[in-house]
Amino acid sequence: MVSMKLSILHNDGNSLSFKLDGTNFAFANSLRRSMINNVSSLAIDKVTFYENSSAMFDEYLAHRIGLIPIRTPKDYDEKDEVVFSLNVDGPATVYSKDLVSTSSKVSVANDKIPIIKLAEGQKIKVDAKAICRNAIKSSKFQPGLVTYKSVGDSSFEFYIETFGQMSPVEIVQKALNAINTELKEVIKEIKK
Repeated sequence: MVSMKLSILHNDGNSLSFKLDGTNFAFANSLRRSMINNVSSLAIDKVTFYENSSAMFDEYLAHRIGLIPIRTPKDYDEKDEVVFSLNVDGPATVYSKDLVSTSSKVSVANDKIPIIKLAEGQKIKVDAKAICRNAIKSSKFQPGLVTYKSVGDSSFEFYIETFGQMSPVEIVQKALNAINTELKEVIKEIKK
């Protein structure tokens, strides 16, 4: 039996690349898919409008707000939710940093994402609820970009670039935990 060996090639906190030796395409693809689909992160799922006198429709504005990456604490899971408020009067450019969280542990991952430009007399006032889910529900919960390539017999190089919700190392750890949990469930069913 050949054991797997992982070698870190690059890690700057926002991106990670590593080489995985001693495995096959099936496992490499399972790991990639788990990093994309099985890692839960916070994303804004519901936006309640109290005022929107901008030139943008509520639905379009809600969609833009919903795509802003939210930092997800390590201990958060699918029972957790956080509300962000946004209250801006024009003239102003509204940025992601203007979303104010009800939790001191949760914030937007990037302060400089432009949401909308307001003219004189225009106003946006909303509450936005962020929930913790995985990308099976929606791609807005996907924590990063994940690719891999074969670099020889039973060797693969992975590249992970985070969108800011968590570190790439956390993405790998949570993906492996998800695979482990799924395998335990299979073993439990087989033993019945």
